[in-house]
Amino acid sequence: MHTVSIVEAIRTPFGKLGGKLKQYSAVELGGLATLAALQRSGIRPEEITESIFGSALLAASTSVAARQINFKAGIPADTPSLTLDRACCSAMTTIGLGATKIRAGEAEVVLAGGIESCSQTPFLMRGVRAGRRLGDFTVEDPLQLRNPINQMPIAGVTGTQALKFGVSREQQDAWAYRSHMTYFEAHEKGVYADEIVPVDCGDGTTLAIDESPRRDASLERLAALPTVYGGPTVTAGNAPGLNDGAAAVLLMSGEAVRARGLEPLGEIVSYAQLCGDLDSSVYMPGKAIMTALAKAGIPLSEIKRIEINEAFAAMPLVSTLHMANSDVQQAEKLRAITNVNGGSVALGHPTGASGARVVMALARELKRLGGGYGAAAICGGYGQADALILKV
Repeated sequence: MHTVSIVEAIRTPFGKLGGKLKQYSAVELGGLATLAALQRSGIRPEEITESIFGSALLAASTSVAARQINFKAGIPADTPSLTLDRACCSAMTTIGLGATKIRAGEAEVVLAGGIESCSQTPFLMRGVRAGRRLGDFTVEDPLQLRNPINQMPIAGVTGTQALKFGVSREQQDAWAYRSHMTYFEAHEKGVYADEIVPVDCGDGTTLAIDESPRRDASLERLAALPTVYGGPTVTAGNAPGLNDGAAAVLLMSGEAVRARGLEPLGEIVSYAQLCGDLDSSVYMPGKAIMTALAKAGIPLSEIKRIEINEAFAAMPLVSTLHMANSDVQQAEKLRAITNVNGGSVALGHPTGASGARVVMALARELKRLGGGYGAAAICGGYGQADALILKV
C-alpha cells in the first residue's frame, strides 16, 4: 500500500451570499483554486491522474462540475473526472476517495476539492414541465436547508439535539464569538496568507480575506439575536452564513513526493466515513474522528490540533463532548485545541468546499506547531460525517 501526501492546498476567499464573489459560478471558483494549486505546487496539468470535486448544491454547478474545472484549469481532455454530492462532507470525501485510489496504486496525482456558489443557486419550480393551464406556481428555495426526508429544518434539529447533550444557547453564542475573535487574531499573524488565493471582484477591488467575519461581534449582540426556523438555540449569529467559495487539494503518493524532492503539507494517515440517524449530525464529527483514530491505531491523547467544521457552533461543542465520553473537563481540553484560528461561523461555509478547507487549515497549523498528529472532521446533511487523521 502506498502512503498519501498532501502536496498543495489552496482556496479562494469565502464570500457572502450576494457579496463580492457573486458574479463567479461555482465552477469558475473551482477553476481559480485549481490554477493556484497547480502553479504553487509546480505540478503540470498533464500530470493529474484524475480530478474529483464535490458540491452540495449541484444545481448551481450545472453539470459534471469536475469535468468543467478540468478544462478551465487546462487539464487535458482525456483526464477522468468525478463530481459527487455528499452534502457538506463532499470536499473531504473527494480527498478520502483520492487517497484511497493512490493507496491502491490506481492513481499517482489526484486533484480533489469542493465548490459552492450560494449566490448563483437557482430557485426550483416543480411540476411545470408538462405545462399548466391555470393556477399559481410554487417556487422552492433550496437554501432554506430543510431535510427533504422528514421536512424538518436542520437548524431546529441541531438546536434540539444540542440541548439534549447539555450544550446551551449561551455556550453556542460564546463559541461563535470565539470563532470571530480567533479568526482575526490568526489573520493578523498571517496564518491565512498561504491558504487563500486573492480573487478579482470585477469592480476594481480584490478580495484577499474572507468576507463574513465580523470584528464588531460581541456576546451582547449574539445574545440579542432571535432563533431561526422555530428552533431553540440556533441563530444567525451562532451559525455560518450562506457562502461562495472553492478549495483545491493536490494529493500524491509518498514515493512520488520523495522522487521529486517535494516538501508535502502532510500525510493522510486514515480516513473514515460514517452515517447515522437523521438527527445525529451534531455529534457525528466527533464519532467520525474516533473511528478514524481507531483505524490508524492512534490514541486521542496524541492529537495536537482538531478542526471540526462549524456547520453550527453546536457541532464542535457536542462533538468534543462525545469524544470525551461526556466528561466536561476533558471536553474543555479538546475544545482548547479545536479550531484555534477560527471556524466556519466566522469565515463562512460554502457547503461543498468546507471539507477541504478544514483539512488544509489543520495541515498548516500542524506545520506551524512543528509537526504531529491532527484530526479534521465535518458533518453532512441528514446524519453523515467524514474525518481524516493527518501527520505532519
